[in-house]
Amino acid sequence: MTMIAPWYELGYIIPHLYTDYDGYQFYRIAPEGMMLVTCGLNLTDYTVEAVESQIDDLWARFDLLARRKVDRISLSGVPVASVLGRARMGKILAEAEQRTGIACDTDLEAHIAALRHLGASRIAIASRWPDKVIELLTAYLAEAGIEVVAVRARARSLEANKYADPAQDHLLALELGGEALRAAPEAEALLMPGGLWYAIHAAPMLEAEFGKPVLLNILSTTWAALAGAPALDVRPDARWGKLMASLG
Repeated sequence: MTMIAPWYELGYIIPHLYTDYDGYQFYRIAPEGMMLVTCGLNLTDYTVEAVESQIDDLWARFDLLARRKVDRISLSGVPVASVLGRARMGKILAEAEQRTGIACDTDLEAHIAALRHLGASRIAIASRWPDKVIELLTAYLAEAGIEVVAVRARARSLEANKYADPAQDHLLALELGGEALRAAPEAEALLMPGGLWYAIHAAPMLEAEFGKPVLLNILSTTWAALAGAPALDVRPDARWGKLMASLG
């Protein structure tokens, strides 16, 4: 297969106006020839009001990526889906697929699909979000039959998370992820959601220490895209964790 041009284009609607660690981490894990096509919203807070203010723009981004003729569209931002709730998010995705003719997903639904694929129904969460967001996320996961058995969090505002130092966030991922898994030995996986969280190197380190899958937004969303792509002789590097290795 030639790599003169991308063989797969993943459309990614991110909650903020610029792309930084989303793209950087994607190109660490995606196999050669897979491309990320991003467009942004302007989410300012983890609240219902802030999310609702972006719905019209969300439809415009679906339309934009459809015109771009990407292979798949995913909405980043686990808090966005958590705030909307699973029923409403499902309706939005169904309408988006009908509107665009393209498979549409979210990071959060990709996490759920990945956890089911791995046979994990009891999980720990490490997070940089306020309690309210975690409560909404926990309720969303419960609707999908996934139980959260431990949470370790360092609550920060969206603005603070946008400008966090990546080296410090790596250490925070190791700290909170380790605390969550030690607190819940019965957990079958660790979820560290947050597209702005620079944790791509922490995930395999935690897996090596605890022997359990660790999921990040970009890992689950890229896995979901590859799992639904035509069979190819191109696979992601298994060093990025158990989920990617499961693609064989």
